[in-house]
Amino acid sequence: MFSGIIEEAAQVVALRKEQENLHITMECSFVNELKIDQSVAHNGVCLTVVEKSDKTYTVTAIKETLECTNLGRLVVGSKVNLERSMLMNGRLDGHIVQGHVDQTATCTNVEEADGSWYFTFEYPLDKAMAKRGYMTVDKGSVTVNGVSLTVCNPTDSTFQVAIIPYTYEHTNFHQIRKDTIVNLEFDIIGKYVSRMMSF
Repeated sequence: MFSGIIEEAAQVVALRKEQENLHITMECSFVNELKIDQSVAHNGVCLTVVEKSDKTYTVTAIKETLECTNLGRLVVGSKVNLERSMLMNGRLDGHIVQGHVDQTATCTNVEEADGSWYFTFEYPLDKAMAKRGYMTVDKGSVTVNGVSLTVCNPTDSTFQVAIIPYTYEHTNFHQIRKDTIVNLEFDIIGKYVSRMMSF
């Protein structure tokens, strides 16, 4: 379980294909605190640490993960938003994030607004999935590349988020441009409410 509060935008230092799997090696400041079998969210995707060295660690993404997220688009040098699993003894600063990406979206516009930024994202509309809570609502929560954000100006298939300078600099939002593909996780509470309403 995660909160969507990114600890670090870390760099991919190696990628290795093995059959349908992709081994992703990252370099980050807290690698010495990690252990094998620990869960870490990568652009919002929960992956397990399988190898570790003094300065790097490696996780493995399987075929389904690569097809449903933007991890298959990574190259050496890419910045990835990282978050370790949530501690249950403190404040929940973001919202409840599972690390199970629902689908990807495309950035359609980036607008600077006197020190902050508005990002617009579009995703394929599936009315059946929307009825099950796979959608955004005004002032609701959404996770974009693992970042817990508040939705504004949603339509059936688009939404905006406002990004403050700290988030822009300390996540990979500073690398998102028009046509960039991002990972989305819709709010789990909305999914449960939608499911309950269907009975």
